[in-house]
Amino acid sequence: MSDMNRVVVIAGGLSPEREVSLRSGSRVADGLRRAGAEVELRDVGKDLLPALVQDPPGVVFSVLHGIAGEDGTIKEILELAGTAYVGARPRACRAAFDKTSAKAILEQAGLRTPESVTLPRQAFHDLGAAALTARILDRLGPELFVKPRAGGSAFGVSRVESAEDLPQALMTCFAYHDEALIERRVTGTEIAVGVAELGDGPHALPAVEIVTDGLYDYTARYTPGAVTFHCPARLPDQVVQEAAQMAVAAHQALGLLDLSRTDAMVTPAGEIVVLETNVAPGMTETSTYPMALSEAGYDFGVFCLDLAAQAARRHGRSG
Repeated sequence: MSDMNRVVVIAGGLSPEREVSLRSGSRVADGLRRAGAEVELRDVGKDLLPALVQDPPGVVFSVLHGIAGEDGTIKEILELAGTAYVGARPRACRAAFDKTSAKAILEQAGLRTPESVTLPRQAFHDLGAAALTARILDRLGPELFVKPRAGGSAFGVSRVESAEDLPQALMTCFAYHDEALIERRVTGTEIAVGVAELGDGPHALPAVEIVTDGLYDYTARYTPGAVTFHCPARLPDQVVQEAAQMAVAAHQALGLLDLSRTDAMVTPAGEIVVLETNVAPGMTETSTYPMALSEAGYDFGVFCLDLAAQAARRHGRSG
């Protein structure tokens, strides 16, 4: 605690992921208190920046999800306030939050991602929806995932089983973002691999295997008992090692700090295909990151406190 006097946990916000963020924030705040920190839990509002400037905390631990939380906005605000914070810098947040840009970075780093196209809503209006969807299906096949170009918690994500499903999937996506990322569906074992940095470089946490009868959507993610998790994942040792290397490589390629979580599919042939990397992993009772921490032997509160202390030291060196 010598590196800081008070931790402000920021949670909530106005994105569709507000409720998840509040649950994550409460859990982080409770863990930090158990570990001995003085903690203040704050929401986002007009009073946030003045409060940070007038009564500076030792460090901020943001658990905001979605827009303004993971897109770099809150980190830019914290830098304007001259406040130490846990997690990636604004530029890295922006790169990871934009799924299409992140795919390009990950592929350049040698990681495989699903074949895809990204198109704005306007293209379907200007070029004709029927002709454009036909070309998409010709290139990528009828089994697809349609996602908002930016966002989290599977909001606006649809699984497409046939050509008839694509128009509705696009409409669902465009309710959340003006651009759609349309990916060829990859089948296999779904995993989430967390990465932690505590002063000795990034290292992977145990992979969590996600088993669900349907789409791993918002309801499935945050409803206790809706999904079966296996931690560690039931994979061959070689695949487990490759998954760990994949998550660390994604973390480094995107320029992230402190913590991240990369979601991937392991094909029946054992190939790992990266779906996305998250800069602010969920910390709820059903989130995979805390599960992996527990399996690795970390106390959740102590881990959060160690990240906060590390961020305070980093800020002291840079300031």
